[in-house]
Amino acid sequence: MNMSEHHHEHTEPPSSTELRVKSIESLLVEKGLAKSETIDMIIDTYETKIGPSVGKAIVAKAWVDPQFKADLINDPHSALSGFAEIGAQGEQIRILENTDQVHNLVVCTLCSCYPWPILGLPPVWYKSAPYRSRAVADPRGVLAQFGTNIPENVEIRVWDSTSEMRFLVLPQRPEGTEDWPEEKLISLVSRNSMIGVEKVNLQTEELIHE
Repeated sequence: MNMSEHHHEHTEPPSSTELRVKSIESLLVEKGLAKSETIDMIIDTYETKIGPSVGKAIVAKAWVDPQFKADLINDPHSALSGFAEIGAQGEQIRILENTDQVHNLVVCTLCSCYPWPILGLPPVWYKSAPYRSRAVADPRGVLAQFGTNIPENVEIRVWDSTSEMRFLVLPQRPEGTEDWPEEKLISLVSRNSMIGVEKVNLQTEELIHE
């Protein structure tokens, strides 16, 4: 089954956190403190504008600026200070660089911990039980379901996010883009590549599995 289809077949009841959020949202609307349209707009902003665009800019800058890339890997909080507020809830972040020898994949096996200031709201499939379990048990198979085939001689490292530690994958810069300006490189980077389920290539298109 294609991982992108999980949300169509996923029948688990909403979590207690999701129910509480929905209750608070309904109460705000009922009391006249917020309009449902406003709440939808805020969610859309975090899901499609604030998050992925920030991450894309970070990756593109790391591709063209070796010093920024080194700082990003060695001291991510300082390097990211101009892009997003990281650690507001005490969490740390680690940058995982993909190479010819290693491919990184991020999951949260317990819930849906995610670097939302950088990537926005997590996609539905990221929070689903099938992804959370199979990413650890069969990462190569999961990647294949996203159309990402990793050679057997490349190590796949799976990183389990927690409330204390979040991860961001730094995908490899595709060949043939050596002369591309930073602004053009941004268009190649997808949210999924920063989770690790996809690679970046010249034919990359943003696949939103929701």
